[in-house]
Amino acid sequence: MQPDENVTLLLGKWTEGDKTALDELMPLVYNELRSLAKKYLRSERSGHTLQPTALVNEVYLRLVDQRTASFRCRAQFFGMAAKLMRNILVDHARKRRTAKRGGEPTRLSISTADRIGRKPDLDLVALDDALNRLATLNPQHSDTVELRFFGGLTIEETAEAMGLSHATVERDWSFARAWLRREMSA
Repeated sequence: MQPDENVTLLLGKWTEGDKTALDELMPLVYNELRSLAKKYLRSERSGHTLQPTALVNEVYLRLVDQRTASFRCRAQFFGMAAKLMRNILVDHARKRRTAKRGGEPTRLSISTADRIGRKPDLDLVALDDALNRLATLNPQHSDTVELRFFGGLTIEETAEAMGLSHATVERDWSFARAWLRREMSA
């Protein structure tokens, strides 16, 4: 059985309530989650206290706490993991800001998921605030950004995870980037 087939099978078991399936799933997806975490943390300030392993471990702990899991495919799982990573990174940035009272904004490069703004780095807390505003206006656009940027999913994978057409995801991605560019530059 191929690794992707194992992942899909284990996701199905977990969705059906088998809590041990997550323990079997994590070794199969750990390296991919860790490289995603490394990519995000590479652009953080020097001396950042959160390490890729700690970020992935925190994602695991939050996944274990999920009351219900409902994944049809690998892309949906990585979408959820991306959302959890986003929450963890934003919580970490907010705590640091609170501790420093107006310290340096936390920066995160988004060059690998196309640029939202002209600057190579963005304030992660400001991006999170803008995404939350976008979610109130159009949750589908916000979810598209989350999957593409935080999840590192392709247009095709995002379409599969959201149950949308390729063209719809491209339009949503284009609109969301423009909307966020405007919001972040205001």
